[in-house]
Amino acid sequence: MAEKIIMTADDIRRSLARITHEIIERNKTTDHMVLVGMQTRGVPLARRLADNLENLTGSTIPVGALDISPYRDDISLPNPQPAVNYADIAVSIVGKSVVLVDDVLYTGRSARAAMDALIDLGRPRSIQLVVLVDRGHRELPIRADYVGKNIPSSRHEEVQVRLVETDGTDEVVIVESSQDAASPRQVADRLAWKEGS
Repeated sequence: MAEKIIMTADDIRRSLARITHEIIERNKTTDHMVLVGMQTRGVPLARRLADNLENLTGSTIPVGALDISPYRDDISLPNPQPAVNYADIAVSIVGKSVVLVDDVLYTGRSARAAMDALIDLGRPRSIQLVVLVDRGHRELPIRADYVGKNIPSSRHEEVQVRLVETDGTDEVVIVESSQDAASPRQVADRLAWKEGS
């Protein structure tokens, strides 16, 4: 599969720096802010944003991690009840401004699942969404408040964010996948159809 680099390490750094300034401008204060990264790559992105915010404001922003797998509607789970340890957030989010961080915004289903998970933890004052890449193809009416880069893509392409913390390098690539290859969603749909027949 051929791949093309669409964001370098410098591009990612500049995008996060710009988003940091936008967060400060929109929120005026970081006193009641909590950053929550969606597993897996949203977590290191949230930590980088927290470091940027601390460097500019002098305030330490709590950072948490959120596993949305129990809340997804596009995979079949044997037990639909949320797992006990799906969130690692050291502070209460009740009444806080939660900045939810993810690597790629695609259909919007992951963002919806994350919001459901956050609401189960308590009622925040607001939820804002940060994504490094918005690739389009929304299936739900979800829009990011802060976007690093808009990358129009085909449904037959895959956008991969690679970060030093998880992959050993910082880059965003677009991968041309075979049109014959089934996506994870298509595989799940086929399995569900087989189970129902």
